[in-house]
Amino acid sequence: MATLITGGAGFIGSHLSERLLGRGRAVVCLDDFNDFYNPAIKRSNAASLGEMDGFTLVEGDIRDTELVDRIFQNHPIDLVVHLAARAGVRPSLTQTRLYEQVNVLGTINLLEASRARGVNRFVFASSSSVYGDKREIPFSEDDRVDRPVSPYAATKKAGEEICYTYHHLYGMDITCLRFFTVYGPGQRPEMAIHKFSDLIDRGEPLPFYGDGTSGRDYTYISDIVDGIEGAIGALDGYNIFNLGGTRTTSLQDLVRLLEGALGKKAILDRLPMQPGDVTITCADVSRAHQAFGYAPHVPIEEGIEHFVAWYRGRGG
Repeated sequence: MATLITGGAGFIGSHLSERLLGRGRAVVCLDDFNDFYNPAIKRSNAASLGEMDGFTLVEGDIRDTELVDRIFQNHPIDLVVHLAARAGVRPSLTQTRLYEQVNVLGTINLLEASRARGVNRFVFASSSSVYGDKREIPFSEDDRVDRPVSPYAATKKAGEEICYTYHHLYGMDITCLRFFTVYGPGQRPEMAIHKFSDLIDRGEPLPFYGDGTSGRDYTYISDIVDGIEGAIGALDGYNIFNLGGTRTTSLQDLVRLLEGALGKKAILDRLPMQPGDVTITCADVSRAHQAFGYAPHVPIEEGIEHFVAWYRGRGG
């Protein structure tokens, strides 16, 4: 049997694929190699994974229903980990229709194909963005999430809802994982830690939004992969779990950590807060800990050092 990982050549997907392949699990990766960021990065990830036994790459779009159906026909899929999505808050403000088509319709296509082929185990990658601009921390899965402040967040909330519908109607075991700002080696180049590292290293101004007190719960990639694995092992009914680092780091402190790791001073281009951005995120992971022992192990200080070592090792 095999796991279908959508977006399997991306940042989180490639790390998860490597982990599962290393455990002897066959992986079918579906990725469209779109140009949201340099497709060569994902192609390099896929090439590395292709050297491992049990890896199959299918290039295509989750909006293509015929392609999705063929994957289920041609491969012995018994588990779907759906990571593929149009990501990022700010681009969703100007590409709202695209985000809806990929993140909502694409998810429905995968659920439909799973239902039709009797694949009853499904993991959906959601986001901490569903909590909106919530100020009280930490964020609990029981908190109200009907006030998304970006189209991206709205599509992730819609994905959770349609997943519940398929569980209710067809008895599928589905878990939605709310990721909190994932970082680490291989991180997408437009994300803050990677982008800031590049700008600091090159001595160029970095966009610094607000007064620096906004905060994020940064989660190291190995902790996220641990959480996904744990959730797979605990699939039963319909569940939502936070996967985060459980600690908030302010923007100004993040820049200081990067300056220290890189040995260079940042040049700040101070800008107002952007529409769709939230003030703070922080995960309560007690539910995931109780269900499958999730416990993040990599603090931000250590994670930044690991990231910068990777960044330096690949020549920036």
